Amino acid sequence: MTLALYLAKRFLRAFFVVGASFWGILFLIDIVEEVRRFSDASLGLGRLSLLSLLNTPTTLYNILPLIVMLSAVALFIGLARSSELVVIRASGRSALRMLAAPIAVALLIGVAALFIGNPLASGTANRYETLAEHYQAGDSETVSIGREGVWMRQSAGLSGDGTALAQAVIRATRANADATTLFNVTFLIFDPKRGPIRRIDAANAQLEPGQWVLSDAKDWPLGTSTDPERDAKTTASLTLPSDLTVERIRDSFGKPSAVPIWQLPGFIAALEEAGFSARRHQVWFQMELALPLLLAGMVLIAASFTMDHIRFGGTGAKVLMALAAGLGLFFLRNIAQVLGDNGQIPVILAAWAPPVIGLMLPLALVLHREDG
Repeated sequence: MTLALYLAKRFLRAFFVVGASFWGILFLIDIVEEVRRFSDASLGLGRLSLLSLLNTPTTLYNILPLIVMLSAVALFIGLARSSELVVIRASGRSALRMLAAPIAVALLIGVAALFIGNPLASGTANRYETLAEHYQAGDSETVSIGREGVWMRQSAGLSGDGTALAQAVIRATRANADATTLFNVTFLIFDPKRGPIRRIDAANAQLEPGQWVLSDAKDWPLGTSTDPERDAKTTASLTLPSDLTVERIRDSFGKPSAVPIWQLPGFIAALEEAGFSARRHQVWFQMELALPLLLAGMVLIAASFTMDHIRFGGTGAKVLMALAAGLGLFFLRNIAQVLGDNGQIPVILAAWAPPVIGLMLPLALVLHREDG
């Protein structure tokens, strides 16, 4: 138990040192990027630093597997240089027993990242996007999904006399997978000075380039009519200008990583109830659940290449091979995520296959090299 605690402390120390080093590097890189991005906004160093502080946790969370792998490499190289590795092995402790403590710490880091790091990264990322939009002072198209239906906001509309408007709010009970067809839809059109001036209800609305095409629509004038119901018009087809596109609508959903882990099941259910495809969010949810196994696999990868005494030589080459194997697993996970998002492989396979591979292959290598 004493030896296990010692190895666990050494691994945690290496993890915090490597993590802090990466945080500092990422913060400096990001603040330079923020200076370039907001060069026209004349922001001070304090606000730019705040933006970088909010944006860095997301990047750090995304590369957490690589940080764990580098921490494990630092641990085993340090044990080899001090000959502690030789003493531990000479005492009769097998490689797997020695790896139990670092693997357990990696699993705990994964669980902590899942329930603390994930919500923290999601919250800071959302706050960063809010501040960035505020500083850029730009209108953005947004989509909100909830139990009550689908809500959209666009920066183009049309009044009764054909003048351009600042904003239109759209609500629909459901939509197709890419939100280009809305059902039981309501358009509430606003004038920036007068407020709501027009309401349109339609059985469905189809998004075409530059416009919405409404079917079975009823149009109420607001603000200028004493009896909107009397002046309402019913038409079989109606068009409204729009600068929304399929790409903008898809981007408005945001990344699945922007939703905290405990809110993802409800968000997925709301997406499916509204008629959207929730496959991207399902893949991300399963990948997050598999994160502790991935971190444990990174420790095994580092151990399989660097658990040798320093006198055997070739330390630099072994470290490079460990880095290459860790990066390979990291990119395999990203490729599997893309394939899962596109529906080319099942969700469970996309999320869990890379961590299982990351555990099985280095474990086989460690067992192959085990001499006792």
